[in-house]
Amino acid sequence: MAEEYTSECTEESCSGCAHAGACSSQKKEAAAPSKAPANVGSQVKRVIGVVSGKGGVGKSLVTASLARMMIEKGYTAGILDADITGPSIPKMYGVHEMAIGNEMGMLPCTAPDGTKIMSVNLLLEDEETPVIWRGPVISGVVTQFWSDVMWGDLDYLFVDMPPGTGDVPLTVFQSLPVDGVVIVTSPQDLVQMIVKKAYNMAKQMNIPVLGLVENYSYVKCPDCGKEIKIFGESHIDEIAAELGVPVLGKMPIDPAIAESVEAEKFYEVKNPYLEDIEL
Repeated sequence: MAEEYTSECTEESCSGCAHAGACSSQKKEAAAPSKAPANVGSQVKRVIGVVSGKGGVGKSLVTASLARMMIEKGYTAGILDADITGPSIPKMYGVHEMAIGNEMGMLPCTAPDGTKIMSVNLLLEDEETPVIWRGPVISGVVTQFWSDVMWGDLDYLFVDMPPGTGDVPLTVFQSLPVDGVVIVTSPQDLVQMIVKKAYNMAKQMNIPVLGLVENYSYVKCPDCGKEIKIFGESHIDEIAAELGVPVLGKMPIDPAIAESVEAEKFYEVKNPYLEDIEL
């Protein structure tokens, strides 16, 4: 049986060591890759990831709502659209021009409310062109959205991530200085398993989980005001208690917000369901 080596390596380089791959020095290095440097034109105070264990739960809606909330409170905010193959943030804000750059890097586009946005759709001549790239290429673009984009002075940068626990969330957690994540979910039976996948990934990457947001909690009858829970009873409070994280908000299906998205005027939205969140 090979000897297990657990002490610190004393060599300047352990690449040629007989215990290469087993010593704790190499394990520490592998577990903590260095963060990608921010662009010289960026001074971002806080980076918040918005994640979900599955698609279709309204993660981009929550991301944009958090950015809007901060803008309404007088902070500066930006959105890094890391959902490379399914970008939706620019269209929600009615932003269709192409991003430009100079010798220092790329400039994010600015929505009418002041939200700074960078998305792959802002780099395509035709925004309906599909992005058919493999994982490593997509991950590289996400890193460039941090290191090559001049975000300027931002109080908050929200990262809208694709669903799941694959390449892009891993790249964001490893490469960006993420201060915490918000997990978005819906009131369905498999929510417990899905939330825990996202929660456990964040914990394994040593990223604080700031709380949970439940979308599609109910729809309110326009005549009698009764809350109709079309996706079933919510389990978010029990799950949050089990994980030891707060419930940041419960969002219903709100036709007024949906209309603003369809009209590409999300910059006018005021989302009362998340207004008490402190990030």
